[in-house]
Amino acid sequence: MTFPALLALGVAPVAANATSTVALWPGTMASLWGYRRAIAGAGVWARAWALPSLAGGFVGSWLLLRTPDARFAALVPWLILGATALFMAQPLVLRHLAGTGMVASIDPTREAPPTRFLLFQFLGAVYGGYFGAGLGIVMLAAMGLMGLRDIHQMNGLKNVGGGAINLVAVVLFATSGIVRWPLATVMLIGAMIGGYGGSRLAQRVGAAWVRRAVVVIGLSSAVYAFVR
Repeated sequence: MTFPALLALGVAPVAANATSTVALWPGTMASLWGYRRAIAGAGVWARAWALPSLAGGFVGSWLLLRTPDARFAALVPWLILGATALFMAQPLVLRHLAGTGMVASIDPTREAPPTRFLLFQFLGAVYGGYFGAGLGIVMLAAMGLMGLRDIHQMNGLKNVGGGAINLVAVVLFATSGIVRWPLATVMLIGAMIGGYGGSRLAQRVGAAWVRRAVVVIGLSSAVYAFVR
């Protein structure tokens, strides 16, 4: 939602993406703190994500800094729509795979992440470093396809990976001179409050409502980007 808001204020697409990423990183950390109980005992997964997340985040953010504004603006609605469509299709794919026995439920507090998940995380991190909007949707979809089922636990782990990805992007963007700092500062304060408050609220409502909210936000952002 923050990326379309910056576009509406007249910020150029690449600068809007960089500003949004920098401003939301503290919010991701605040949200992670709010989900700390949901991911208790899943430290093996969190540590395993560090390298692919950092490496992919660097590659993606490096590519963004070398993409012209016009080309990036043309890609934006498709990137958001693709991420949302993947998340919407996840339950159908899981039911199909469960019927074939290809994907079993995984308990991240008892089992290490499969190698293929680390590859997915690297590819998702490249996407996240390049285009922060929708990163959470991509990671949630990937975790579901790997066998995770608890949406709150998935949200907590998503924040671990997202924090590592965006940490690299924040450093590159902050030193590139394209971040709009007055806007980023205001958004940063709101992101920290919303990140923690939202994580607490999400765990008080049903997982189905959280999933519906993700879909509505994703589709709304994609429609807005297409209209622009």
